[in-house]
Amino acid sequence: MERMTGKQRFMAALNGEPVDRPPAASIVSVINYELMDVVGAHFPAANVEPEAMATLAAGAHEVMGFDSVMPIFSVSQEATALGCEVDWADETMMPTPTTHPWEDREVELKLPDGFPDSFLNDKYVVCALEAIRLLKKHFGDEVMILGKVMGPWTLSYHLYNVQEFLMDTLADPDRVRRSLDVLEQVPVVFAKAQVAAGADAIVWADHATGDLVRNTMYRDFLLARHQRLVPQVPAPVILHCCGPTLDRIQFFREGGFKAFHFESQVKPDQAKAEAAGKIRLAGNVNNPVTLFARGPAEVRGEAQRAIDAGIDIIAPECAVPLQTTLENLKEIVQTCEDNRKN
Repeated sequence: MERMTGKQRFMAALNGEPVDRPPAASIVSVINYELMDVVGAHFPAANVEPEAMATLAAGAHEVMGFDSVMPIFSVSQEATALGCEVDWADETMMPTPTTHPWEDREVELKLPDGFPDSFLNDKYVVCALEAIRLLKKHFGDEVMILGKVMGPWTLSYHLYNVQEFLMDTLADPDRVRRSLDVLEQVPVVFAKAQVAAGADAIVWADHATGDLVRNTMYRDFLLARHQRLVPQVPAPVILHCCGPTLDRIQFFREGGFKAFHFESQVKPDQAKAEAAGKIRLAGNVNNPVTLFARGPAEVRGEAQRAIDAGIDIIAPECAVPLQTTLENLKEIVQTCEDNRKN
């Protein structure tokens, strides 16, 4: 089989078509301290300045060899444009929302005045869009360029605060639905802008995880919403949801997503069975133990297990710890390369 570009390989895997080898991907974030030093772009600049963001994202391909790059490393890019204060932190940590405007129950649940223009002109949103433009100009169609948005469930965590929102799924479900109703157009607007800037696909993070809610919460609050929203994005959409999710893949596969990016708490063969050929799978090399604390041999073993189980795109399970070594991340790519079809 002829050698494919990273984009060709990734897109073929998304479409269930033959590939020359399994794609190795940066779905969420493979950023680490070593990569920052190698490319000369560090946090917090790489979260707030487009040139630094694009430079650091490009390192996923140019230094580590991944078939995709993804410049929106944190979950906080939309938060300031929606009224949250965010600690953009320092070189040692990811940004974090520090205020939650809707935790005051007297506050009306609504988007900021001037949406969507005010949102799209927010400097942190502009930063992400410009970083995507720079990556597209740099890579063209050689590498898969991924954008990322937070879905209405995850945005509700930011605006509402996690504990209050989760309590209301039981105590005040009408308020939860109102939150989702208000926020649902935010990921669509942001995703469309990212595609226009050059993103080839969109990662859609909605953390209705088994760590926090039962699977019927996804079915009852999000499934129909995703079925309506995801087709509005003019590019393939990849769902990301952390934690134990085996019991909700049956619903994810009906949500309109091309693929589901899953964690190591779900065994790859079980995920494959639950996907039932209706949704592609990406993942699921363990972060806190394998990538962070072990060596290349263990990384190779997990990546190979995912390949053997038929996982379509091989990737870390979530944003990797910043202390993760380049050696371990490169081993994911090497394992995929060693499975090349001659």
